[in-house]
Amino acid sequence: MKKYLFYLPIIFLFSGCVAKRLLTQSQLEAAGLRADSTQLANQISKLNSDMADLNKKINNLSNQNSQLGQQTATQQTQLSESEKTLQQQQQKLQQLQALLAQQKNQTEQLKNKMSEALKGFNSNELTVVQKNGKVYVSLSENLLFPSGSAVVNPKGVDALSKLAAVLNLNNDVAVNIEGHTDSIPIRGKFKDNWDLSTARANSIVRILVDNYRVDPVRVIASGHAFFDPLDTNSTPEGRAKNRRTEIILSPKLDEMYRLLGM
Repeated sequence: MKKYLFYLPIIFLFSGCVAKRLLTQSQLEAAGLRADSTQLANQISKLNSDMADLNKKINNLSNQNSQLGQQTATQQTQLSESEKTLQQQQQKLQQLQALLAQQKNQTEQLKNKMSEALKGFNSNELTVVQKNGKVYVSLSENLLFPSGSAVVNPKGVDALSKLAAVLNLNNDVAVNIEGHTDSIPIRGKFKDNWDLSTARANSIVRILVDNYRVDPVRVIASGHAFFDPLDTNSTPEGRAKNRRTEIILSPKLDEMYRLLGM
């Protein structure tokens, strides 16, 4: 009995050491678990933060992609409109080119008709030329008027009758009549060369309209005096060329003006 009593303190002491060691080990393990838990929580928090950043970037990229899609759609619309506008402009250009070709053809035909109608007169009396899309019939003073007068000669009336016959068969032609003089000051009935050139243009208008029924809506008369010469006014030959009446014939361009939006 005494023997067992001897071992009891030793047993209690050993048991206490074991329990203390187990407690310490448990505390260390618990501390390690807490540290792991904290580290894991930090990792989870970082992952959540990274995930939030990634979601934010995904949203930004999605917004950018949406904006790019809208921009692409807008650009496609603008491109389609530009292509449509270009096609319309090309179509208008083709129409204008066709009209210009038609006008050129009409002008050539009108020149040929006028040349044929006036072939009985020589080049010193009148000329028929085509330029700038128009037909110019230039009649000399000797054919139309006595010097300083605005009364048309019989031969001039004959020339105008033939010209009017062509005009009445071509109703889509505008008629611009221009009176021109040389630079020698006028004396007598007319105040000056302006007055004479205008009176001569008006005399021709009256013959075309009153005698030969050319539509007056088509006709314009103007006087230019000596300010639009063909040749020098310093020689008799030059002055003779400058004393003239020009009848300028222009095919109407209403359809062309419409295409140009004028």
